Amino acid sequence: MSSQQPLISLRDVYMNFREREVLTSVNIDLQPGEIVTLIGPNGAGKTTLVRIVLGLQKADSGTRTVKSGLRIGYMPQKLHVDQSMPLSVHRFLSLTGQPKKEILSALERTNVRHVIDSPVHTLSGGEFQRVLLTRAILQKPHLLVLDEPVQGVDVNGQTELYHLITELRNEQGCSVLMVSHDLHLVMASTDQVICLNQHVCCSGHPQQVQKHPAYLKLFGRESEELAVYTHDHDHDHSVDGHIVHKCKNSDHNGEKH
Repeated sequence: MSSQQPLISLRDVYMNFREREVLTSVNIDLQPGEIVTLIGPNGAGKTTLVRIVLGLQKADSGTRTVKSGLRIGYMPQKLHVDQSMPLSVHRFLSLTGQPKKEILSALERTNVRHVIDSPVHTLSGGEFQRVLLTRAILQKPHLLVLDEPVQGVDVNGQTELYHLITELRNEQGCSVLMVSHDLHLVMASTDQVICLNQHVCCSGHPQQVQKHPAYLKLFGRESEELAVYTHDHDHDHSVDGHIVHKCKNSDHNGEKH
């Protein structure tokens, strides 16, 4: 167990929509310094869980405990920008309240400083994702929440973005909660994995999770070969930065997914 206070803890969280069970008895701790990736099939409740973590949605029951003074930077899965509005990247990022000097510095770090005067709707998929990531880090967060951060980005760009996210965690000392479908890439870019399908099917280090029966049932045996864990621990964490969670089979053996 970690001797540090988690940034956010959820305990026994339940959520229903229109009498349909979306989340059942979910317990998670987001520890300082970790990259945690949330995976699961479509309809597993990932977006709902992220909204509860962010405090944007209240669970039907259960508790959410947040460390005092916590700052969160959020990168949404989708953000619609009206093309009829000539919104430049600089104007878009200035809505965070940060001065131009900070915006330029953050854009430089995410390797898209050159787009500062470009209209947002003209950006490529990769550029737009990096601008959204820039907006998130401008909050100087203790926790970065990234919902499908490589959506709309080609494979080479995905690898670079995951690498950048790891670098930002190391440089800024923040934690990361990331939602992803990219099993073959994400296992090399995370410290902990939470496999969700309405309930937490299993959780732990990628090497553990990819061999767990619940994971294999959801994603198939071929995913075990794709999701080879190659994360190079070339960075430092706090004393309890790497916490081994034992995978547990769900108690909902009869549940249909």
